[in-house]
Amino acid sequence: MQLKDSDAEAVLFNGHRPTCIGVLNENDAQVLFFKSILGEEAASLLDGMASWMWVPMVVRGRMIGGIGVAHKDRNHFTSHQANLALSTANLAAMSMTNAALFRDAQALAIMNERQRLARNLHDAINQSLFSAGLIAEVLPRLWERDQEEARLAIGDLLHLTRGAQAEMRALLAELRPSTLTDSNLGDLLRLLAHALTGRTNIPVDVTIHDEINLPGEVQVAFYRVCQETLNNVARHSGASRVGIRLKTVDATTDMHIVDDGRGFDLNQISSGHYGVSMMRERAEAVGALLTILSIPGHGTESSMRWTAPARKVGV
Repeated sequence: MQLKDSDAEAVLFNGHRPTCIGVLNENDAQVLFFKSILGEEAASLLDGMASWMWVPMVVRGRMIGGIGVAHKDRNHFTSHQANLALSTANLAAMSMTNAALFRDAQALAIMNERQRLARNLHDAINQSLFSAGLIAEVLPRLWERDQEEARLAIGDLLHLTRGAQAEMRALLAELRPSTLTDSNLGDLLRLLAHALTGRTNIPVDVTIHDEINLPGEVQVAFYRVCQETLNNVARHSGASRVGIRLKTVDATTDMHIVDDGRGFDLNQISSGHYGVSMMRERAEAVGALLTILSIPGHGTESSMRWTAPARKVGV
């Protein structure tokens, strides 16, 4: 039986209802159609079978596949069985669609992350190396003219190269996610601080109290919030100094990031600006509290607090 693609789909869809064939008669047009769908495997799949049921898998009115079931007895499939099979097919179709959406979301997240890393590589490291290259190029002539000024330029060159190294180490940490969970959080925050200083020449004072041991996902959240906060300092604050303090008292870990920049009005943040919503989401996802205090002209303080849940004692 020859059918157009649209006609074949209509037969398979069947108004989103199962198709039951009580007797697999070799001369029946419907049987011949389903055998043509099965192709070369029809003979082996239907060998010894007497009845057949086809159930379309549909999501939002679109058929994405189907389930075929055969049985050795004639007229085996009842309406009750057909309804159960349809419910199963609907669940399977939804699961397959959700899995596909999840894969697409993962692919999009990976692409966005690669683009972010590429921007960081271009904006931070490339800029630092470009500036270092300019200084290195004029340094010999500067040394001949004014050695004191040349010494200052050498300091700037050292500062730029160290900043570029810190940026590169931070990017390498991004490329190896285990680094963000296996490394000491204090060391990671110092790395971000050095990268900011190398990029912007803003000094960052980092104070870490004792060893900080956090669950992996919590540590990543602290790292990301600090990273986004320092990015905001670089882009928006106009600060001349930044302080980072991290400490754990009993079961509570606190991180405070303070700058002396121009500040901003929290009530007038445009959508997507400053990444505040993203930081709050990261904190909330691990059960932490993020607080941001800022007054125009008086800098900004960002605080993140996480308290380890109490251990349950067995009775």
